Amino acid sequence: MRPIDFAQIDREVREIFAGRAARRNAERTLDICRTWQPDVVVCDEADFGTMVAAERLGLPYASVLVLAAGSLIRPDLVTEPLNELRAAYDLPPDPELAMLSRFLVLAPAPPSYRDPACPLPATAHSIRPVTPPPSPAPTALPWEGRTEGRPGVYLTLGTEFPIESGDLFPRLIAGLGELDINLLVTVGKQLDPAEFGRQPEHVRIERYVPQALVLPRSDLVVSHAGSGSVLGALEHGLPMVLAPMGADQPANAARCAELGVGRVLDAFSVTPDAAAEAVTTVLTDDGYRRAAVRLRDEIAALPGPDHAVPLLERLATEKRPVLAAGRI
Repeated sequence: MRPIDFAQIDREVREIFAGRAARRNAERTLDICRTWQPDVVVCDEADFGTMVAAERLGLPYASVLVLAAGSLIRPDLVTEPLNELRAAYDLPPDPELAMLSRFLVLAPAPPSYRDPACPLPATAHSIRPVTPPPSPAPTALPWEGRTEGRPGVYLTLGTEFPIESGDLFPRLIAGLGELDINLLVTVGKQLDPAEFGRQPEHVRIERYVPQALVLPRSDLVVSHAGSGSVLGALEHGLPMVLAPMGADQPANAARCAELGVGRVLDAFSVTPDAAAEAVTTVLTDDGYRRAAVRLRDEIAALPGPDHAVPLLERLATEKRPVLAAGRI
């Protein structure tokens, strides 16, 4: 566990996503498209190389937003390396980064969650996040039937960051385990729940439980503020306590605080007592839940993921930007 290094996050965006990964993906996508000859290409918003390859081949493409707050990718970080890549494929400079939203952007998040400093482009179409259905088993949460009446709190640090989290799990579990709550912790496949020792009856630690099963039966989510965890919580109107560690997590946590849906902790220095205090505050202050419910209702009013299909069909047929109503 280390303090958040914002300069390192910027370097990773510039050198990896707009650098090495973009060069690699441009070459691979060109090879695939020349052989398979698609009508339209779909990629995530940070897959810059695929966009370059599609433009080089004259193919329309759509990007899917995966960074919920929208402020991780900045022109000052990616314009120069992307223009170098474009030049390598005989494409003109793109100082305004029009490439990133040229044809169609699919935005699976509530529009009001987006950082106002990074507004959605004219080609962005908002849809509900894709929620995997719950697996058929288990049919009950590990705590159900044991400690009825207590609030349910779900603690996760996602799929990529648990092994980089140092002693954050033990600190959070020590603090939250003292509260009168049902606590479910998922630590991922790389960690063994037994490493955390014997827990009281109201605390269960598992490698994995499907979020689609957990979230409808929870009252609060404690997480690292990854986009998937945040949107999952908001889709169910759940307030949050957030301990960001890197990537897009600090931006997501800041946006959640601005919207009043959660409290933010310093993952590097938070004590068990401070974590317990934050969870208690968010559980007892109904303002956090009301704010989360407003976002939940905004998500519920969006068209479903299937709305992307006619948009992609239109793009493949017309081969021109698919503008969203009300955006200029």
